[in-house]
Amino acid sequence: MKIINQHYVNGQFCLSTGTETMDIINPSDESLIGKVILGNEQDIEAAIVAASAALPSFSQTSREQRMDYLQRLHNALMERLDDLQEATTTEYGATVQRSRWSNQYAAETFLYFKDILKDFPFERRIGQSDIALVPVGVTGIMTAWNANSGSISVKLAAAIAAGCTVVIKPSEMSALQSQVLAECFDRAGLPAGVINMVHGRGDILGTVLSAHPAVSKILFTGSTTVGKIIARNAIETMKRVTLELSGKSPNIILDDADLNTAIPMAVNAAFMNSGQACIAGTRLLVPEGALPEVKNILLKTMTTQVVGNPKEEHTVIGPMASKKQFERIQHYIKLGMDEGAEVLIGGLGKPDGLLDGFYVKPTIFTGVSNRMTIAQEEIFGPVLAVISYKTEEEAIAIANDTPYGLHAYISSSNMERAQKVAAQINAGRVAINTIYHDALAPFGGFKQSGVGREGGIYGLEEQLEPKVIIS
Repeated sequence: MKIINQHYVNGQFCLSTGTETMDIINPSDESLIGKVILGNEQDIEAAIVAASAALPSFSQTSREQRMDYLQRLHNALMERLDDLQEATTTEYGATVQRSRWSNQYAAETFLYFKDILKDFPFERRIGQSDIALVPVGVTGIMTAWNANSGSISVKLAAAIAAGCTVVIKPSEMSALQSQVLAECFDRAGLPAGVINMVHGRGDILGTVLSAHPAVSKILFTGSTTVGKIIARNAIETMKRVTLELSGKSPNIILDDADLNTAIPMAVNAAFMNSGQACIAGTRLLVPEGALPEVKNILLKTMTTQVVGNPKEEHTVIGPMASKKQFERIQHYIKLGMDEGAEVLIGGLGKPDGLLDGFYVKPTIFTGVSNRMTIAQEEIFGPVLAVISYKTEEEAIAIANDTPYGLHAYISSSNMERAQKVAAQINAGRVAINTIYHDALAPFGGFKQSGVGREGGIYGLEEQLEPKVIIS
């Protein structure tokens, strides 16, 4: 059994001064696989002090030095890729395909930012003024449990590229994965204090980070509810914030779409990462007249969505990350049934033969009204709501009838038409005939799906402040 009792602060691993212990449970079989000693206010304070001390020197490093650091971080993650994948599958329950992709993506993120740095214009001339884009300062990074390495890396890479020092507070549910990452960061050999990581609870460590006067910026991925708390705390010291929050993404199947291609893709969009993804396309909008055919294709597609042990190559949907998450999804499935939605496939309880572990039945509801709870609230599991529409205008209205605006999907055989529909969707990203993730494009949401952007040049600029010198 793995015991994690150290944090990474000021270039070294040090014992936690906290006393609270949390069990690490394998979601595949509910076995106890480890324990983590959670950090306290003293631990996170030490990390902030270290980052603050390292900032003056690190903020003055050259473009070439930071490019070298990004290369080192990439190399360090690649050396431990197998360990990261094993931790992701064992601790989180991600399928081997997902853990392989997500950790490879995390490593490659550092190369993306290295490439951006090659010719990024930190100095500009506007009017009578010289503009210098300078590091925003000590950055607090807080991430969720569903995409640990990738979510940390895209934020860390931007901060390092900009010349900012960081304090990372990963989800306490990702302690095994985060510990491997911390060992990678140590292996990369950046100056002491540039990267710090403390395991602990968000309501304790996150509160300190978001309110501390020495922290200039917060990068957060998680729920809208928690994001609002962070924003309220941050405003007292006028911190800059980038918040990547909840989603309830619509997937519009236009009446000219090839259903045999679009519907299987829609299932993949809804059930990616076992449904535990903020960008999951969990509202499937289909033409009313096509509904019978759509149902048939959905049922056929579901025969390929194998639920089971995430370490087996043929598994498509693994267990939910925790008992709490399992119970949350059961609650929403029951709510959908109570509100009158029809269960096309799935339903309450665990799949046959999977009584041990936090497995759920992938569930598709039809006859869903967009006013139903399952169409309005983020479920964060493999639950898809099928909503029919009569006209293209109605489809657009339904798609936008949500407090969120993170992502959307459109399927059509007419790209010009799809582009016109995409222009009317209130979302940070709209994918047409694809579920591809463009790592160089900005990522973030409209409305209550967040503030700011991460990834690529836009993510780098979020770590910089424009300083004007008029002469």
